[in-house]
Amino acid sequence: MLMLFTFLFGKKKFVAVRFFGITMILILSGLRGQSQSNKVNLVNVDSGWARNSVNVVVFRKNSLVTFHDWQYIAFYNKEGSVVIGKRKLNAAKWEFKKTGFKGNAADAHNMISIMIDGNGYLHMSWNHHNNQLHYARGIEPGSLLLTGEMPMTGLTEKKVCYPEFYKMPDGNLIFLYRDGGSGDGNLVINQYDIKTKTWKQLHNKLIDGEHKRSPYWQSYIDAKGTIHLSWVWRENVGVQGNHDMAYACSKDGGVTWERSDGSKYQLPINLKNAETIVNIPCGSELMNQTSMFADSKGFSYIASYWKEGSGVPEYHVTYKTIQGWRTDVVGKRVTDFTLQGGLGTKYAPMSRPQIIAWNSGKKVMAAMFFCDKERGNRVSVAVNRDLGNEKWKIIDLLPESVGSWEPTYDTELWKEKGLLHLFVQNVKQEDSEGLSDMPPQIIKVLEWNPKKIIH
Repeated sequence: MLMLFTFLFGKKKFVAVRFFGITMILILSGLRGQSQSNKVNLVNVDSGWARNSVNVVVFRKNSLVTFHDWQYIAFYNKEGSVVIGKRKLNAAKWEFKKTGFKGNAADAHNMISIMIDGNGYLHMSWNHHNNQLHYARGIEPGSLLLTGEMPMTGLTEKKVCYPEFYKMPDGNLIFLYRDGGSGDGNLVINQYDIKTKTWKQLHNKLIDGEHKRSPYWQSYIDAKGTIHLSWVWRENVGVQGNHDMAYACSKDGGVTWERSDGSKYQLPINLKNAETIVNIPCGSELMNQTSMFADSKGFSYIASYWKEGSGVPEYHVTYKTIQGWRTDVVGKRVTDFTLQGGLGTKYAPMSRPQIIAWNSGKKVMAAMFFCDKERGNRVSVAVNRDLGNEKWKIIDLLPESVGSWEPTYDTELWKEKGLLHLFVQNVKQEDSEGLSDMPPQIIKVLEWNPKKIIH
C-alpha cells in the first residue's frame, strides 16, 4: 500500500512516502537557510524497552551488524528479554527470535553487543555492569538459535562491563571489556580464532588503572587491520573525575601497541606512559564511552563533548593529520549543564556523538551524528565536506523527537558497502539510573547516504 502526504514541522516542510512498512521522508525546505536535498528511509523493526536508554547507548558494538546480505539486530523487549533478529538487506520484513536470556534493563549500562564472525556465526554479550561475563554464540552460520551461556577464556571474567566486539579483516574477532569498576578498572582484550572457534586472552591489563583510576575507551579497526584505541581517564566513581584524551594503536591484531608517532608502548599502558593527545582537566563535563573512526588511510577521528573554561559543553572532533592532532568545535551550543553529582547513568541534554569519515580525492569528509535538546532531541548530523578547511553544517534527519537516543550504526555495512544504517528508538533516560514511565517504543533502522548530501 502506497501513501503520500506532506506536513510542516516548525519552519520545515516535509513529504513522507510510506510503502509496505517502509517510510521515506524528504526534507523539502527551511533548514536554517541551507540548500539541502536529503532523504532517509525508515524501516520499522519491533517495539522494545524504552524506560531508559539501554537499547540506544552509544557504546553498543554493535546494535546492528551486516554479514553478506543479511542484517542482524538485538534489543531488549518490554519484559527485558533479549530479542535477536535478521532481515535481508533492503527488505522490510524481519525474522525474530526471543532468546531465553534476560537482562537487568533498568540499568542502562547493561546493553547488548553483537557481531558476526568471518564464518557467519553470531556472537553476543549482554547484561553487564561489573558482573560475571554473559556470552553466547550461534549454533551454526546464519542461525538465530544460540548456545547456552559459556565462558570465553575463564580468565578475569567476574567483573565485566562495556563488552565490545570488533571484526578483523581476516574474519577473526577481538573483544574488549573493562575488568573492575568505575575509578578502579583495567581494559582487557580477547581474540577469537574462526578456525579453532576458541578465544584466548591477549592482555588482562592492556590499560592499567593501577587501582587508582579507570580508562573509558572507544575503538575502531581500519581497512588494514590496525586497531585504533582512544580513551579518557577517570580518577573516581563520578564523571567529574574524567580527564584528558589518550591514544594507542596495534598493527598486529592487538599483541603489541604503539603511539601515533610509531614509538612502542611498554605494556601495560598507564597514566604515566600514555600518549595524551588532548589535555582536558577534571571537572570539564568530559563525557566517556563516546566514539571513534579511522579512514582508509589510517587516520583517526574521535568525537566527544566537554566544556572549555567558563563555556558550555560543546561537541568536539579530534583527528590525526600529517601535521599532528587537531581538535574542532562542532556547532555552537548555548545551554550549560553539569554531569556532577549522583552515580549511575546520567541524564544529559545532549547525547554522546557518533563519528564516521571518508576520503574523496584529497579531501576528508566527515559526519557526526547526535541528539541535542537544543535541536528538539531530533536525529541530527553535522557534516563537513573538507575537514580542516570547512565549517561544520548541521541538519536534522527526522522531524520528531527521539528523547534520550544516542546513535549506533552498522559498522560492517559502512565498511563493506558505504551504506549508513542507524539504530533509532525514542526513549527517556532519567538521571542517576532512574526509570521513566515511557511505554515500549518502535525500534527503527534509519537508512541515509551522507555521501550524497548537497550543500
